[in-house]
Amino acid sequence: MNWTIKTFDELTNKEIYEILRTRAEVFVKEQKISYIDPDGVDYKRWHVFAMEDDRVYAYLRAFLDSDDTVKIGRVLTLVHGKGTGTQLIKYAISELKAKTGCKKIIMDAQSHAISFYQRLGFTITSEEYLEEGIPHVDMELNL
Repeated sequence: MNWTIKTFDELTNKEIYEILRTRAEVFVKEQKISYIDPDGVDYKRWHVFAMEDDRVYAYLRAFLDSDDTVKIGRVLTLVHGKGTGTQLIKYAISELKAKTGCKKIIMDAQSHAISFYQRLGFTITSEEYLEEGIPHVDMELNL
């Protein structure tokens, strides 16, 4: 898999299509979340992803939340249990830190993925809450 980080303006038409296709496959079809995914904020985000055979297999988007904090979201993988998610997060942390000099990464994590993120060094910073009908917690990673 080839890992990439790009701003929206750097993405090709095919990459944009495949990102949206994969997000719909995971969030709408697999997780049955009923929402409009192209939410208008992709334009001002970094898009971190891996493609294989012209498909996006892992993805997240990120933005500078404050001077020293990056927020990530829309984290997904098409393949589960193969280490792809770990590779995605590690690549994203490295690249986002290099690009922004951030000292912290935050996210709204789905509760079922808490242990995954904790293995990568994230800690829980909130009580559980519902977002789009799915239990979430806030998490952060101090770099």
